[in-house]
Amino acid sequence: MTVPQKPILIDFCDFWPGFRKTDNFFYHLLKSRFNIELADQPDFVIYSNPESHLHRLHNCVKIYFGVESFLPDWTECDYALTCHYLNDPRHLRLPYYALYGTPEVLLKGRDQPEKILAAKTGFCTFVVSNAGKRKTQERVNFFHRLSRRKRVDSGGRALNNIGGPIPAGSTAKLDFLRAHKFNLAFENASLPGYTTEKIVEAFWAQTVPVYWGNPRIHEEFNPKSFLNYSDFPDEDALIERILELDSDNAKYLEVLRQPCFHNNQPNEFYRTERTLDFFEQIFTAKTRPVAQRRRFFLPTRWILAKRSKRADA
Repeated sequence: MTVPQKPILIDFCDFWPGFRKTDNFFYHLLKSRFNIELADQPDFVIYSNPESHLHRLHNCVKIYFGVESFLPDWTECDYALTCHYLNDPRHLRLPYYALYGTPEVLLKGRDQPEKILAAKTGFCTFVVSNAGKRKTQERVNFFHRLSRRKRVDSGGRALNNIGGPIPAGSTAKLDFLRAHKFNLAFENASLPGYTTEKIVEAFWAQTVPVYWGNPRIHEEFNPKSFLNYSDFPDEDALIERILELDSDNAKYLEVLRQPCFHNNQPNEFYRTERTLDFFEQIFTAKTRPVAQRRRFFLPTRWILAKRSKRADA
């Protein structure tokens, strides 16, 4: 008689609006190997926003998943999955783009570059929701500089010049990008390892990304398949290269034909077994959670929840 595997009790908190606990990357991935169950009193909690507070109501094993460029706070979490290159057994590098669809759609071989180019009606796209100086100055400045040479269609809520923002959702955004030759795929910051979905969205839309951000981006994607800001001596040289490709279809197609990945094979960060092995180490480890090792650690979430409820009454 086979003894049923004891369920692994997990929970999620501090994720973005619209996040669904039973329909997300981690839930589906973990279900493929482990007998997991959602629980109000979990043994493991996965949280994302370190500046939020719900994860602090837990004193179980806490796993931080970083979407932005925050480093793990090891006084708050036991394990972490982020974009950073950290030499720590408690950490797994998992850039956000690896959660963004399947890599198979990025493989080259069946597409028809000439047909893709013939369907394009615009020059370049730019999609941002805000243009505040603190995080977006680099991309905003470049948008204005390139726009002085040739119109760049801005379809986001910020700096919009097409009569209104494109509809919400990835489908509308990809359609917008697909109709243009280039996309300004600039990150919020230039940090080693910090690569979001921006360059992958451009690849999906079969347009040429103009990328600024992770200085090690060439290790993850084929540098011949996009224009990397850091490969040029200055912005003028990059702009001249964009305009050169725009005016010469043969040269543009040379870039468009290039595989997104080295050797046209997805990089290691897309390997689900790699992530599952990391979680297996977490689920089988016999370490005391950091929240319980504090000299003065938080009480259970239920006591805190009651206090919060009384305070709101």
